[in-house]
Amino acid sequence: MTHIPDTPLLDTVKIPADLRGLQVSQLRQLADELRAETISAVSVTGGHLGAGLGVVELTTAIHYVFNTPDDRLIWDVGHQCYPHKILTGRRDRIRTLRTGGGLSGFTKRSESEYDPFGAAHSSTSISAALGFAVANKMAGKPGKAIAVIGDGAMSAGMAYEAMNNAQAAGNRLVVILNDNDMSIAPPVGGLSAYLSRLVSSSEYLGLRSLASKLAKKLSRRIHNAAAKAEEYARGMAMGGTLFEELGFYYVGPIDGHNLEQLIPVLENVRDNAEGPVLVHVVTQKGKGYAPAEAAADKYHGVVKFDVITGKQDKGPGGGPPAYQNVFGETLAKLADSDPTICAITAAMPSGTGVDKFAAAHPDRSFDVGIAEQHGVTFAAGLAAQGMRPFCAIYSTFLQRAYDQVVHDVAIQNLPVRFAIDRAGLVGADGSTHAGSFDITYLATLPNMVVMSPSDEAELVHMTYTAACHDSGPIAFRYPRGNGVGVPLPEVPQRLEIGKGRIVREGKKVAILSLGTRLAEALKAADTLDAKGLSTSVADLRFAKPLDEELIRHMVATHEVVITVEEAAVGGLGAHVLTLASDLGLMDTGLKIRTMRLPDIFQEQDSPQKQYDEAGLNAPQIVDTVLKALRHNSAGVEIEEAGARA
Repeated sequence: MTHIPDTPLLDTVKIPADLRGLQVSQLRQLADELRAETISAVSVTGGHLGAGLGVVELTTAIHYVFNTPDDRLIWDVGHQCYPHKILTGRRDRIRTLRTGGGLSGFTKRSESEYDPFGAAHSSTSISAALGFAVANKMAGKPGKAIAVIGDGAMSAGMAYEAMNNAQAAGNRLVVILNDNDMSIAPPVGGLSAYLSRLVSSSEYLGLRSLASKLAKKLSRRIHNAAAKAEEYARGMAMGGTLFEELGFYYVGPIDGHNLEQLIPVLENVRDNAEGPVLVHVVTQKGKGYAPAEAAADKYHGVVKFDVITGKQDKGPGGGPPAYQNVFGETLAKLADSDPTICAITAAMPSGTGVDKFAAAHPDRSFDVGIAEQHGVTFAAGLAAQGMRPFCAIYSTFLQRAYDQVVHDVAIQNLPVRFAIDRAGLVGADGSTHAGSFDITYLATLPNMVVMSPSDEAELVHMTYTAACHDSGPIAFRYPRGNGVGVPLPEVPQRLEIGKGRIVREGKKVAILSLGTRLAEALKAADTLDAKGLSTSVADLRFAKPLDEELIRHMVATHEVVITVEEAAVGGLGAHVLTLASDLGLMDTGLKIRTMRLPDIFQEQDSPQKQYDEAGLNAPQIVDTVLKALRHNSAGVEIEEAGARA
C-alpha cells in the first residue's frame, strides 16, 4: 500500500516563488515534509533515492535564496533532483518518475523551465553553468548560474577544466560542492561554520577590499604577498587552497543539513561581488531515512520498496544471472590461472561486475573513479607493458573516452579488452544511458574487433576469447539485465575471430542477428515457417570482422536477407550492406533489409515497449520480411492466404 505522508506546509508550495513567501523559521518543517514526500514517491516508482535525500535542505535553501528560474540552477548528473522537481511545479507527476510518458529520473530541458540544462552523466555542470553565466554577462542580464556538483563528480577532469576557466564569469557563477561520500573536508564543526559565514559576509569582503587598497598604496610586492598570505590562511583553516588556486573564492565547509548555516552563507554569496565562489557543503546520502542511512550504498538506486520497513521489492529470485555478473565471475575465474588479467572500471564496480573480480583479485582491480578517459589510456599503458587489461565501462560512458580509444588504443593496436555493459536500450534510464552507438563508433576503427553475445553462455565464450586475443583491441557488448536462462559452460570456448554460427537452417529467408535479439529472430522464424516461408537464422557474433563466408552463403541461397541489431544506424546493417556492395552481391536482385534502432533518442519506458517502438521484436521482423517479399512477389500473398485457410 502506498504511504502518503502528511505535508500541510509543502501543500502550499507549488513553485519556488511560493517557497520564498515562507518565514525562515518554517523551512525546517518544509524540508522534513519534502524528504517524506521524496521517500514516498520513490517507494512507488523506484529510482535514485540516497542522493536526493542528501540534498533536501540544500535544494530548499537554494530555491529560497536564489531567484530561480531566472537564476539558473544546474544539478550535476541530475539523479539527486527529485526534491527539486517536487518544488518546481512537478509534484503532481512525481509518482510517474522513470515510467513511460512520466517524469525523467534526471534533469531535462523539455520538462521544465527550472531544468535549464539536462544531464545524466557526470561532471558537466560547471562547464554548462559557466556558459550560462558568461552569456548573461555578455548580454548585460543579471542572472546567476549555480552548479551543484558532488565530490564523486570531482574525480573527472572536465570539472577542473571548467574551473580553470571560471574567472570569466566573475560573481555570476556559484559552484556548490556537495561533499557526501569522500569526506574531502575535515569534520564540520562550529568553527568552520563560523568562518564560512564570516568570510562570505559583506563586512569581511569590504574589510578585505580596504586592506587590499591599502596594500596597493604601499607597493605591488607587499600587496601580492598580503593577498597570498590571506588566501593561504583561509585555505589552511578551511581546506580550500586547491580551489583558490583555480581562481575561486572558497567558502566552507558547512553543514549541508543545517538551514541556519546554509541560508545566511548562500545569501552572502548571492549578494556580494566576490567571485566566482565555491561553497563547500558536507551532506549525508540517505539522510533522514534510517534504512538508507544504514545501507552500504545509502540506497543509491532502488526498486519499489516499503516505506515503513525499507524492504525492497526485488521480485522473484532464482532467475537467470545478470550479464554483468556472468562477466565478472568469468573474468575472475580466468584470472585464477592468468596473472596478467586485470580489470578497470570507472566508478561502476557493481554495475559492471568488476566487484566480483575485485573480491577475488583485489590487487588487479582498479576503480579509477569518474575518469573514463584516464581509464582507457591507463589500460593502454598496462597492455603496452604486457598485461591483459579489461576495461569494463557502460556503452554510454565509453563515449566519453572515444579519443583515447582511437588515439591511445586502436592506432597503436594495443590489446585492450573492452567489456561494454548496458548495450542497447535500458528502460527507465532513457536515452542518456541507452547503449545505441557503440557498434557504430567501434566497428569503424581499423584494428578493432567487435563482438556481441546472444546469451549469457556466449558471453562466457567471448570473455575468454577476449582474454586470448593479444593481437590488437577487442570489444564485446552486452545488455543490462538478466540472461535468457541457458546453462553456463563449465569450460569456455575460444571463438574464431570473425566467425558466426548458423542456428537454424532454411531456404527462402535469412535473418542475420547480432546480440540478444537472437531470441526474437528465432520467434520470427517460427512465425515465418508457419506461413510457408522457410527461414534460416544466423548468430553473426561479430560486427567486425564480418563473417564473409557465412554472409556469402546466406546471400547465395536465400531470396531475402534481414539484419537485426540493438544499435543505431551505421552499425552491423551498414557494414553488411557495404560488404554486399563491395562484392557485388546485390547485382542479382537480392533483397536486403537492415533492422536497427530508429534515428531518434527514445524516451524511457519498459525495455519490451522500447523494443516494440524500435521495431525490433519478432512481429516487426516478420513484417519486414513480408514487405520485402511482397515488393516484387504477388505469390507470397497467395501463400499467406493458403496458410490462413
